[in-house]
Amino acid sequence: MKRFASGTLGIDHGDVVLFSDFEDGGQMWRGDGPRQSRADVRFSQPYTKPPHVQVSMSMWDISNNANSRADVQAEDISETGFTIVFRTWSDTQVARVRVTWTSFGALSHDDEWELY
Repeated sequence: MKRFASGTLGIDHGDVVLFSDFEDGGQMWRGDGPRQSRADVRFSQPYTKPPHVQVSMSMWDISNNANSRADVQAEDISETGFTIVFRTWSDTQVARVRVTWTSFGALSHDDEWELY
């Protein structure tokens, strides 16, 4: 559990279309084996420390010719942003993926200051 001493909690969110590989025969649609797609996200304003980030697929379009295999994660989380990483493997064919994300964390407050 994270405790926010400042009492100032920030919540940010968004959606990212990671790829649309069926349009151009991209690697997620035509490839096989381990594959990944990455997208950098910037928060609306910086947090004071790296926030908690939750990601989930809000849309995915897949072929029914193979098993559905997917992993989506938030990586490299910092005060200013993070990277969405979608992975698939084997013979899974993925045409499109959209990921929604939400971040929760402490924001700076005008009453917070330090003496040097």
